Amino acid sequence: MDLTPPQLSPEPATNSRSPSLPDPAPPPRELTQSNAMRAFFGPFGLRALWSLLLYFAILGAIAGGVFAIGHVVHVYRDHAAAAAALKAGKPAPPPSKSFFANRDGKEPQPVSALILGEGIAFLLYLLVSWLMALIERRKLSVFGLGGAHPIRRLLMGAVWGLAAISLLILTLHSFHFLTFDARLDHGPSVLYFGALLLFGFLLVGLLEEYSFRGYIQFTLTRGLVSLGNRISPPHARTIAFWIASFLTSAIFLAAHTQNNGENALGLFQVFLAGVLFVIALWRTGSLWWGIGFHMAWDWGQSFLYGVPDSGLLTQGRLFTTHASGNPLFSGGTVGPEGSVLCIPIFLLAIAVLFFTHPSPQPPMELPGSSLSPPAQDSAQDLPHSSSAPA
Repeated sequence: MDLTPPQLSPEPATNSRSPSLPDPAPPPRELTQSNAMRAFFGPFGLRALWSLLLYFAILGAIAGGVFAIGHVVHVYRDHAAAAAALKAGKPAPPPSKSFFANRDGKEPQPVSALILGEGIAFLLYLLVSWLMALIERRKLSVFGLGGAHPIRRLLMGAVWGLAAISLLILTLHSFHFLTFDARLDHGPSVLYFGALLLFGFLLVGLLEEYSFRGYIQFTLTRGLVSLGNRISPPHARTIAFWIASFLTSAIFLAAHTQNNGENALGLFQVFLAGVLFVIALWRTGSLWWGIGFHMAWDWGQSFLYGVPDSGLLTQGRLFTTHASGNPLFSGGTVGPEGSVLCIPIFLLAIAVLFFTHPSPQPPMELPGSSLSPPAQDSAQDLPHSSSAPA
């Protein structure tokens, strides 16, 4: 008899997990990174708060450098003028005004200062917007200078802007609130100053529309979409746009408080003009109509009719004028923009926009952008519109 004890099989593992099953895989690295970076990135790429902080940091750094260089050039020019006067045995000339200095309204603004100051400032904003477009992987044209038929929209805005300021001037003159004293320019100088100032006020329109309703408007709008979804998901994009528009119009008003000739009514009308320009952006899908209106309105005031623009006069204006009667209606030293009669003019321009443009609305992203949110994203992350896709 074989007394060899039988070979016993191994004890089953006491671990509840079968040894034949693989260990659970760690969470994907991409998912971990996604959760960690959620505070910085959303469905539209870099979140709006960080984009704006970076935008203003770059803007401040470059603007500081430009002002520093301008100050050095200004001081060197004054020292050179003083040295030349000393060498010639003449008294040193008084210090000249910097191109960046605020004008006090006591003397007309030189055309060269207008063109150089506005041109440098616009190129500065354009450069910073271009850098942000590279960082955010967007097309520069999405910040308001794209859209269909830019030249036609610019010219249409200019036609309506010139018509609006002409109607206001005609009203003031008809009711004896504005008097034309004399004509200053004749012959070729009219064409010379007219063309130079038209170019200068084109730069003004580009600068003011792009700086307030370009990158900042676009970024605030995409950043406020989540708030719009909490209020009304079907109208989230519309809500976000108009909250952003209120903020940019308020900033537009605050910037004009630096004009020495403004008063409370004039500042209110600056705010109303800001509303007009954001409605133009909403109805036309770009800044070009507003740039054209802004250019022609300022050119009509400062050159064609020779009236103060926010209390400031410009070199090369065609007429000298003065306000008469109650400043509430005449605008006083502020100019026609300080008249209460300017309000219905702006309201009429808003009505023109609603009746002449189909409201394509500015896009959240240009078609084909690498950052356009995919169709499968959740509704709470995507902009909505009852009239146009985001």
